[in-house]
Amino acid sequence: MITTVTLNTAMDRSLVVPNFLVGRRHRASSGITLPGGKGVTIARALKRLGSPVITTGMAGGLTGANIVERLTDEGILNDFVRIAEPSRTSTAVIDPVSGVHTEINEYGPRVAAREVELLLEKLRYLSRASKCMVLAGSLPRDVGHDIYQRILRGLQPQRVFTVVTQPDDTETLRMSLQAEPSLTVIDQREAEDFVGNEFTSDEDFVIALNEMARIGGQSIVILHATGCVGRIKQGKTIAFHTAEYDPVEAVSQLGFADCFVAGALHATFDDRPLEERYSLAIATGLANTRALGAGVFEKGDATRLQKDVRMRELEPVDMGITD
Repeated sequence: MITTVTLNTAMDRSLVVPNFLVGRRHRASSGITLPGGKGVTIARALKRLGSPVITTGMAGGLTGANIVERLTDEGILNDFVRIAEPSRTSTAVIDPVSGVHTEINEYGPRVAAREVELLLEKLRYLSRASKCMVLAGSLPRDVGHDIYQRILRGLQPQRVFTVVTQPDDTETLRMSLQAEPSLTVIDQREAEDFVGNEFTSDEDFVIALNEMARIGGQSIVILHATGCVGRIKQGKTIAFHTAEYDPVEAVSQLGFADCFVAGALHATFDDRPLEERYSLAIATGLANTRALGAGVFEKGDATRLQKDVRMRELEPVDMGITD
């Protein structure tokens, strides 16, 4: 069983609005509302791929009740800690004419210390039946930057495969890396914020990956506009790879990174070769961009898109890192 954890769950609404202009009245041509937050989206994608998954985290108020009810209707196993303040809602406006996506995300609820402790207790229980635990997305208000680190260190004695993805702030990412997650997946913006400079070459990516590995990360992947660059650790072997793809006709980019994580985990626990882990990860993300709604895609579409992913190995950059 794979467990996904979303501290800042949401009810996500995506609206397609052709020729969207600020300050004008518009009528959406289509839309979809789904339970969201990155861990929830990853769980939805894993279910579509056929991996056993349960999703947990914190959910509150009428929005939280709606999230739980809708996930149950989707057939996604869930077990959330109910909190006092209501979960957030998020709105994305997608203009198919300009290709511009506008996102409006609420901050989310304030979470009390006792509610955090309830979550930690629940994760200790769920970890007994989990081979993998995914910590995904931003933190709600009043939750310390060390929360992912606390969860990761609590899991270390059980040797659970752990994933951190898109924590969305540098301090949470830094503290997470110190706890040595098995896999870290972030986007280029997060990586550039972390190291303090923009990336213009493969070497820039490799240097950033090495810097995160120096802090404690094991396998690390940075997503960019046309693929990803990864530092993959298998046993004592470390290799750097890039995977790239040609753009596809996209409906929405929302959920690409989450579906990438789902595809990578599905291929990993299906014991597939490294190349297939990369190709299915990217293909799952691409399949999601062809549909409206984060985590919504056809499994067959992802399988077909795998053949369009190109991989090559990169030269390491020596920074004096030993493992």
